[in-house]
Amino acid sequence: MGFTHDVIVIGAGAGGLTAAGGCALFGLKVALIERAEMGGECLNNGCVPSKALITAAKRAATANIQTRFGVQLGAPRIDWPGVHAHIHETIARIAPHDSVERFEEMGCDVYRGHASFVGKRKVQVGDATLSAPRIVIATGSAPAVPPIEGLDAIPYLTNENIWDLQVLPQHLVIVGGGAIGMEMAQSFRRLGSEVTVIEPGALLSRDDPDSVAVVVERMEAEGVMFVRGTAAKVVPGALGSFTLTLEDGQEIAGTHLLLATGRKARVEGYGLEEIGVELGRNGIAVDERRRTSLKHIYAIGDCREGPRLTHVSGYEGSNVALEITLGLPTKVDWSALPWCTYTDPEVAQIGMTEAQAREKLGDKLVVVREGFDDNERAIAEDDTRGHLKVVMDGKKILGASIVGRNAGEMLLPFSQLITGKASTFALGSAIVAYPTRSEITKAAAFSAWEGTVFGSVPKGYAKSRAWLRKITR
Repeated sequence: MGFTHDVIVIGAGAGGLTAAGGCALFGLKVALIERAEMGGECLNNGCVPSKALITAAKRAATANIQTRFGVQLGAPRIDWPGVHAHIHETIARIAPHDSVERFEEMGCDVYRGHASFVGKRKVQVGDATLSAPRIVIATGSAPAVPPIEGLDAIPYLTNENIWDLQVLPQHLVIVGGGAIGMEMAQSFRRLGSEVTVIEPGALLSRDDPDSVAVVVERMEAEGVMFVRGTAAKVVPGALGSFTLTLEDGQEIAGTHLLLATGRKARVEGYGLEEIGVELGRNGIAVDERRRTSLKHIYAIGDCREGPRLTHVSGYEGSNVALEITLGLPTKVDWSALPWCTYTDPEVAQIGMTEAQAREKLGDKLVVVREGFDDNERAIAEDDTRGHLKVVMDGKKILGASIVGRNAGEMLLPFSQLITGKASTFALGSAIVAYPTRSEITKAAAFSAWEGTVFGSVPKGYAKSRAWLRKITR
């Protein structure tokens, strides 16, 4: 059968853009479909705006210590409209990286609208019917909304609409103590809001508890209030004045309610079940190569079951692009998976935590810990909070947990130590925590190999594979 394209990619977030751009750079004919804003969750309501807000909050926190290092500062005056403008200016400055124009220049056909499967190899978007032998689903995720009675009557906040706030909350109540909840809690407290975080389980539950304890102590000292061990149950009222009742009977009055209780894969309304794509508990079921139950269809990023991080989506997008273009089976490898929560101090992790490694090795586990209190740069900066913890099986490094200033920037060497791969090629394909300045090292390493990877020989091979697929399927 004839196809309109070699590859169809549904979703223009981190994963979809990487997959589409990679396939296009190899010379394949790519259809890229996006129904909302180009750049997806990360650019528009995730990593980018949150880090812009964190930066403004850090500036306020610095000014709050008015005399330090022999330098006198004035008390900060918070201009919320200015903070709001900074957030949206940051998005606007990065948006061209993910724009329609840029991907059309790469060779993609970009379609704006909702995609629906009308066959196992056919996708409808608007009036256009597209077809391809390979399809990549990268539809992302949406905020998970907990079952709180009365929630429908309150215009609550999530990471999707908090950036549109026109006024600084007087008392922000946050349900959820994961990365989003903790970053927002510290930022809004530093900008002048009262903040209460409600978390029935562990704060930053996937991180090393010793690291989390350092952050919680700092946030409590700054005035963030934590209510732990109980969940939100009922919330009568309205935006500007509500009372949240918890399961243990506590009542918390607030002006704004932020739900930060995880993510739900965006898989409904695409016709997936109708064509036989198997769904899991929270996302599309995939194998190690990110293939769905229909092997010619891939699912990458937040829409599939698995870790939900921007750099994971990009990693999977590049893997799938290599598999489609060059026929290289690319299984995911989470042994050196990094992540970072951008509180102050930052909490960063790569590979196994101590608890995970101890469950595997028991008393054979070797743990090395170094505190920043003896680090002379940290002493000079008067910021010695935190530590580095390395967990090992003998001399083999399994993981590292870091809490301290710019902890996320310290993860990169451990990526190569854990995988045992040290070269510019390995560095160019490493998973690097996003967003960190150390990404620039990966970019430089990738540039060193770009001419080889996307050279005439690989491009010719990729195009020949696409041609063969068209006449044999």
